[in-house]
Amino acid sequence: MKIEQLIYTEKEKWQIIEAQNDCADAGLVLLFGSGELLRQNEHIEYIKQRYPNAEVIGASTAGEICCNEVHDSTIVSTAILFETTKIKVVKESIMQVEDSFNTGLELAGKLDHVGLVHVFVLSEGLNINGSELTKGLNEGFGNLIPVTGGLAGDKADFSETILIHNQPGVKNLVLAIGFYGEHVKIGYGSKGGWDSFGVDRLVTKSVANILYELDGQPALELYKKYLGDHASTLPASALLFPLNLRFRNSETNLVRTVLSVNEHDGSMVFAGDIPEGEYVRLMKVSFDKLVDGAHGAAEMSGIKMGGPNPGLAILISCVGRKLVLKQRVDEEVEAVRDALGPETTITGFYSYGEIAPAGLIEQKCELHNQTMTVTVIREV
Repeated sequence: MKIEQLIYTEKEKWQIIEAQNDCADAGLVLLFGSGELLRQNEHIEYIKQRYPNAEVIGASTAGEICCNEVHDSTIVSTAILFETTKIKVVKESIMQVEDSFNTGLELAGKLDHVGLVHVFVLSEGLNINGSELTKGLNEGFGNLIPVTGGLAGDKADFSETILIHNQPGVKNLVLAIGFYGEHVKIGYGSKGGWDSFGVDRLVTKSVANILYELDGQPALELYKKYLGDHASTLPASALLFPLNLRFRNSETNLVRTVLSVNEHDGSMVFAGDIPEGEYVRLMKVSFDKLVDGAHGAAEMSGIKMGGPNPGLAILISCVGRKLVLKQRVDEEVEAVRDALGPETTITGFYSYGEIAPAGLIEQKCELHNQTMTVTVIREV
């Protein structure tokens, strides 16, 4: 496996970060960048001419990750030349949120399952229910194929996200890359690092990702009591106080971020489902634990891959972590580098949701919020 990495900035244009011979024959290019730049045909054409045999896929972001740094308003290009591994890219359009489950199911059906070892997904970030998308993928793969990836971002604007597939960015698209063969080794890990506090609250009324009641009380009213002075700046302040979702019949814990609140009916809309009958607990930020969580996600990915020295690491971290960490945001990328070693090429982006199995044993994927999710790839 050979890798070449470029970065585009308005001032310096395209610059080579890491070059290797023969990468002109790369079969896959990952593009992560600002929506404004990814809509411009000249940038996509440049990449297609540089790598004429490649499937060019990518997503708009809330920040781009390259090497040990986090960038804004750039394009990070990572070209991958596999020596024996086969890939297949499939896509589905999604026109309404209610189609999220079927979109995942259809994507799984478009990939040949024989010899399939891993699937990497990039998705529309706003017009989708990520929980339902992962449920569709899991059903389509029979919970037997691990899936990682994430939802596209749009800075902190939450206005419009776009996806790339061999042409300038478009919205309402979901892409999946299937990896085939015994020579490709892929690992993954996902960790948060938030501190939970208070008591467990029973979800007594919810519909999909809309939470109405906790312990029989209006959810928003109860949430505001916990937030105190921060309640006046909702929903923005909610990024500092996500919920920990605990499933009674499983050891799985997921983090859920508030997207919006409804003062009229006291409900809250989250970036993933909050099922009735489960328990949630409020969480708060701990800067050092967020960085430790990123390090732990990288360690987990190496364990799952089954060996050291991955050639490539794809980092997908939540926009909420970036907004919380602020000028310290590079520290979580550096923590991943520390865990994986200096030879690993690092790319990735800040997202509106992360996709990965919840642990080392689980195969089925989940939608995560406020995590660092790491996918590592090497060819042996």
